[in-house]
Amino acid sequence: MTRSAAAFLSLVLVQACHSVEEFVFRLWEVLAPARYVSGALGLEPAIGFAVANVGLFLFGAWCWLGPVRGGRPSGRALMWGWGLVETANGCAHLALAAAANGYFPGLYTAPLLIVAGLWLVRSLVRDQADTASRA
Repeated sequence: MTRSAAAFLSLVLVQACHSVEEFVFRLWEVLAPARYVSGALGLEPAIGFAVANVGLFLFGAWCWLGPVRGGRPSGRALMWGWGLVETANGCAHLALAAAANGYFPGLYTAPLLIVAGLWLVRSLVRDQADTASRA
């Protein structure tokens, strides 16, 4: 397994922990986009939020099992997307907590998202540099 694939799997697992924290502390009650996603499925908000987050995890697992582990070009693009989006997600949670002047759902695991996202981005850059030096 490449550095990038291992970092990607770690990020997907950290996102799963982050989703659990958001669920336990009811993010959909305090953040409009989460409320929209929760209600978009036509289910009770807590169930809709859980279903959406399980779907996110399953998408991450599919990415890792297929394109990422298979070394496909689409896997690299998916890893870049996840790395950038999850790093931004972690930063957004820190900013929301600062704006709330206290705890905001997702705050505790936000630093883990940032670290895992940056590790993935760094791994992608290093893997690309290693490939270029071999060529």
